[in-house]
Amino acid sequence: GNSANAEIAMALSRLRERSRDLVRNNAYAARAVAEVAGNAVGTGITAQARSGSPELNQATDAAWADWIEQCDADGQLDFYGIQAMVARTVFESGECLVRFRQRPASDGFKIPVQLQVLEPDYLDQSKTEKTTTGYVIQGVEFDLVGRRTFYWLFGQHPGEVTQTSLRGALTSTRVPASEILHVYRKDRPGQVRGVPWLTPVVITLRDLDEYEEAELVRKKIEACFAAFVTQPQGPEGPAIAPATTDTATGHRIESFEPGMIEYLKPGEEISFSTPSTSSGYRDYVAAKQATIATGLRLTYEQLTGDLSRVNYSSYRAGLLSFRNGIESFRWLSFIPMLCIPVWRRFQTVAFAAGVIPEPGPFSAEWTPPGFGSVDPYKDSVATLNRIRAGTLTLRQAIAEQGYDPDAQLDQIAEINRVLDERGIILDCDPRRVTQTGTQQKELNQ
Repeated sequence: GNSANAEIAMALSRLRERSRDLVRNNAYAARAVAEVAGNAVGTGITAQARSGSPELNQATDAAWADWIEQCDADGQLDFYGIQAMVARTVFESGECLVRFRQRPASDGFKIPVQLQVLEPDYLDQSKTEKTTTGYVIQGVEFDLVGRRTFYWLFGQHPGEVTQTSLRGALTSTRVPASEILHVYRKDRPGQVRGVPWLTPVVITLRDLDEYEEAELVRKKIEACFAAFVTQPQGPEGPAIAPATTDTATGHRIESFEPGMIEYLKPGEEISFSTPSTSSGYRDYVAAKQATIATGLRLTYEQLTGDLSRVNYSSYRAGLLSFRNGIESFRWLSFIPMLCIPVWRRFQTVAFAAGVIPEPGPFSAEWTPPGFGSVDPYKDSVATLNRIRAGTLTLRQAIAEQGYDPDAQLDQIAEINRVLDERGIILDCDPRRVTQTGTQQKELNQ
């Protein structure tokens, strides 16, 4: 019956630590974060200005292309690399912070603002209290009407090894909410902090690790016993095979060699160890893997890389459900919480710096990378039929592949112009050749 924030407050630190441990040390968790981040962001979610003025769009897109190359405060990534890092952190830690860093003119940036990606540990979780102007929940301060006004951030990462001696002295300070982007998946109304995506399967992942380790230890123990010797004289009787003595323990060590023939005395017997088979091992592991994949909203094949039990139809049906979840995260969380606020700040600073002629705000068209095709031929035929039937436009079909429709159409027009100027007719040109290979009628007929 607790609220989302009450539940999260009691468990967030422990869940985050366990999630990170699994991502570092568990193969399935590592695969899961790579699948989700790779499909959600891929090579980057691109933006094209949509102001209504072609000249303003062109100027803004050019300024944006220059800025995203130098927007990382660490100087190592571009905006698409930041997107990938944020998506990975949201999966692993449940949330991610991005801080705007205004730069002085002396730094030489045309658009003097950069982005600093911070782990959620920087947010002072212990800060929960009422204030004269509102209230604070786990480091996030609100006004009386529930709007975010400040974030309470530490100056250093609380877990930084080099700052161990300063942990007790760490204090949080208020940073205006306008300078912070808080990206997470909001699952419950009123939820202020994000929860690691591995939370539903943390115990299952650990249990599977321990089960596999138990099986390995059992096999190692069984392999330690080669044979059992029964002698009337007891363990102090004469050696059966060539023997030596362990100088550390004083125990007798006997060994067997290929092709060795040994004659035993009356009453002596040798029985060889026969390791037991692991019946049901594969079925149990597969069942646990399916449970983990379900909890992470992945397919079994994505989690394990095992494609031995699927065909085109079953694999594609499984991917459709996974892709619906990825699209939901993209358009309902990631783009509204990260991409759109960054675009708005870029417009404001770029206009103030004189890089673009108008302040806006005007929107952008965001184009995520397209999903890979399981069967490109079948998918292309289906897309063509949808376009011919009028249920899909050409712009939509191009955007589904992760391309900018305007840029793609401009390239097609330019290629067609060059072909016409040089009198070249290609078999792939639908203006000149039909799908069956026959030449089209003249264009003016």
